Amino acid sequence: MPTRTEAAAPPPAATKAILEEVLSELGLGEERRFTQNPIAFLVDGDNASPELLPEMLAESSKYGSVLIRRVYGDWTSPQMTRWKRVLQDHALVPVQQFANVSGKNATDSAMIIDAMDILHSKLVKGFCLVSSDSDYTRLATRIREAGLFVMGIGESKTPAAFRNACHVFVSTDNLRHVAVAKPSLEPSSRDAAREILLRAYDKIEKDDGLARLDELGQVIRRLDPSFDPRTYGEPRLVDLIRALPDTFAIERPKDAGPGELYVRRKTERKGRR
Repeated sequence: MPTRTEAAAPPPAATKAILEEVLSELGLGEERRFTQNPIAFLVDGDNASPELLPEMLAESSKYGSVLIRRVYGDWTSPQMTRWKRVLQDHALVPVQQFANVSGKNATDSAMIIDAMDILHSKLVKGFCLVSSDSDYTRLATRIREAGLFVMGIGESKTPAAFRNACHVFVSTDNLRHVAVAKPSLEPSSRDAAREILLRAYDKIEKDDGLARLDELGQVIRRLDPSFDPRTYGEPRLVDLIRALPDTFAIERPKDAGPGELYVRRKTERKGRR
C-alpha cells in the first residue's frame, strides 16, 4: 500500500526565532520585504569602478536575487579595461555603447532605455543602479512609480536628487574594507546619527514610550534613503543605537514576538509635546 507523502515540517520554533531576531536587528525593513525578489543590476561603467564589484553585488543581494547583470560603456575605450577583467568572474554581460559625440554620455541613454525595457518585461521586481550620476534620477523615480524597488550605489558625492529618488542608496565609502580598528563616533557624527534617529523615533513612538526597531529602520529609510549605520562606524542599526547609550536603550518586552526588539528614548527632547 503506497504511503502518503508527508508535508515538509515547518522550521523549528527556535530556528525561526533566531532568524526573526537577525532580521529585526538589521533594523532595515526593506531588506525583509524584498529579499526573494529578482533584481536587475545595471552598472554605468563610465561612472563606476569595478574594484568594489563583489561588495556591490553582495549589497544588492540583500534585497533580492540578482537576475540580470549588465555593465554599460564604450568597450573600445581604455578606461573600460579594468571592467573586462571582472566580467566573467561575476557573470556580467557587457553592453557596448559607442561614444559617438565628444562630451556626451551615450552610456546613460543606453542604460536608461534598457532599464525601461526590463521594467515593462515584468521580469524583475527591483533594480540596482550603480552610478554617481544625477542623470538617473528620473529613471529611479519612474521605477518607484511602477511600484518596484530601486536602490542606488555610488560615491558619497552623488547628488541628493538621485539618492532620494531611491528606496535605498548605499555609498561606496561604506563598502570599502579598511583594515583598521573601528573608530569611535566623533561628536559631529554622533549628533547627526542621534538627530535622524530621534526624528524617526518621534514618528512611531507608542504610548508606552517604545518603538519597534524594524519599524524605526523603515522610517529612517523614508526620511533619508542614503542612511547607513556603516557611515557612523557601526555594522547594523541596533549597534548604532547601542553606541548612543545616553539617548537610547534596546529592550525586549516580555510580550514581544520572536526576535522583536524595541527602542526606548532615555531623555525627553526639548520642546516635545
